[in-house]
Amino acid sequence: MSGKTNRVRRFVKDWTLPLAICLGVALYLPFRLVPALRPVASWYLPYNSVTLPLCAFAVLYVTFCKVEFLKLRLKRWHLWLCIGQTVLVAMVMALILCLHAEGHRLVFLEATLVCVISPGAMAAAVVTAKLGGSLEEMTAYTLLSNLLATLLIPLCFLCLPSESEGFLPLFLAILSKVSAVLLLPLALALLTKAFLRPLHRLITSIRDLSYNLWAISLIVITGTTVMNILDAWTSTTLLLLLTIALMAMLVCAGQFALGKLLGRRCGRETEAGQGLGQKNTTFAIWTATAFLTPLSSVGPGCYILWQNIVNSVEIWRHERKFPSPKA
Repeated sequence: MSGKTNRVRRFVKDWTLPLAICLGVALYLPFRLVPALRPVASWYLPYNSVTLPLCAFAVLYVTFCKVEFLKLRLKRWHLWLCIGQTVLVAMVMALILCLHAEGHRLVFLEATLVCVISPGAMAAAVVTAKLGGSLEEMTAYTLLSNLLATLLIPLCFLCLPSESEGFLPLFLAILSKVSAVLLLPLALALLTKAFLRPLHRLITSIRDLSYNLWAISLIVITGTTVMNILDAWTSTTLLLLLTIALMAMLVCAGQFALGKLLGRRCGRETEAGQGLGQKNTTFAIWTATAFLTPLSSVGPGCYILWQNIVNSVEIWRHERKFPSPKA
């Protein structure tokens, strides 16, 4: 019996992220499909916009508590990834402008753009640490990536047919979002380190706390994504949704591969692959729904699935190569 229990634990540990995605779908669908449960879903819906930021806040706070800020340094691979991301964004923008995209073609290309232009996810630092990479280097890149996205998004979105705001309103809106997501947990983590040392020791002593919190937040994100996709189902064709899902898979695989290729030059293949491949999809969905055609949010919604499949495979391979010590 103990052997079977250990196998189940190992399976759950290796495939935590896909299981979290499946749980998010399983928890959401009954409230969508069962008429008796719809009033509960309607009651909860306004709170969902608060739940998502709180989940992200918790992951970032715990991650920042574990970061040695004096070790944060800009590295050569950070520059290579910023150049790579900028080139990808320029390629998608060139397609949009040269093709004079509109209708479904514009939705498809906007969904592609959001998947490329969005900053690296803070969860990338969590996964990188689990893969044996540098938490500090990954954290430094994530902060840099968010600054790059804050500049690129207003510059690019102003050229799109679906956006009419000026540069400054867009820049300030995105800057406020980035500041709320990154700076508040950063400040709280610094205060915890300085004045609440027992709490700081407790947080840093719990193994995989950031990773498990990320898995919990992924349940909420997945449920929200399924909701957005089902809502989009009524206003578009199945072919467009499948095309966007396929695009998200190819872009995800391509960005992970390009990141690894660029990082290999500097001996940081794991970090660079996570940095360019794993995106802040919650931020991406927000930018798509707030500034672009709302249907384009299906792109980053599907990207969630693909990037976490990649993460799970990488974690599974790492655990097989470097088994964790038994408790």
